[in-house]
Amino acid sequence: MSVKHEVNLAGVKLNKGVWLVKVPKYLSQQWKKASDKGEVGKLTIGKYQGKTEVCFSLSEELTALGAVEESDASLRAPVDHALTMHAVGGQTLAVFSQSNPAGNSNSSGPWTLEGMVVHRAECKPAVTDNYMKMKRVQVREAVKPRRVPQQLEKAVTTVFKPVANHSFNLEYEKKKKTEGKMVRAERQVVLDMLFSAFERHQYYNMKSLVEITKQPVSYLKEIMREIGTYISKGPHKNTWQLKPEYQHYQAGKDEEEELSD
Repeated sequence: MSVKHEVNLAGVKLNKGVWLVKVPKYLSQQWKKASDKGEVGKLTIGKYQGKTEVCFSLSEELTALGAVEESDASLRAPVDHALTMHAVGGQTLAVFSQSNPAGNSNSSGPWTLEGMVVHRAECKPAVTDNYMKMKRVQVREAVKPRRVPQQLEKAVTTVFKPVANHSFNLEYEKKKKTEGKMVRAERQVVLDMLFSAFERHQYYNMKSLVEITKQPVSYLKEIMREIGTYISKGPHKNTWQLKPEYQHYQAGKDEEEELSD
């Protein structure tokens, strides 16, 4: 799916040439601090020993970097920068810009061709004591851990607090305690209760058998594996029934009771 954009091609008609310059990160950050029509610096182009030299001087108002630490209160960005020029070569490069409509930061306006790239350059600061001090601070900040443990003086109530125990853990503990209170009855007594229950209905789930016999689940499953069969699919899925040799109910009567229930 192609997306169509309107492009203002006035830059082509005027045959306007632009420079594509790579600048240090701190320099672009300082430029953003300048007002819309403020001066960010001066570009000087001259000849030295027959060679063209291009230099950029940052405006004095934009050299203050701001203190990272108390000892860095006088930290300032380098003023003088040299531009190393490179040939464009066989490439065809263009610079486009896009502005937001007035009062609407969520939508974008049309694209504008600012011009064709005629020179490529790399801006490098002069290596001075001030520059080396700035680099030392940058390296020191880069190696600092992003997360630092802090000791809290009081409980934090504005963010999510961990709970001592979750609801599903409480439910499990309650179930465990309930089953722990169940005392195993004699095997024959449990068998009598089970056979009596299966005389009334043919199918029971384990929860119902526990309620009827008041026996621990593990103990009850052990007995049911001997006298019963677990149904894993079909209309009576996840229920138990007695093995044929233990069935004492009448099939027709049981079906009527199931329907009445």
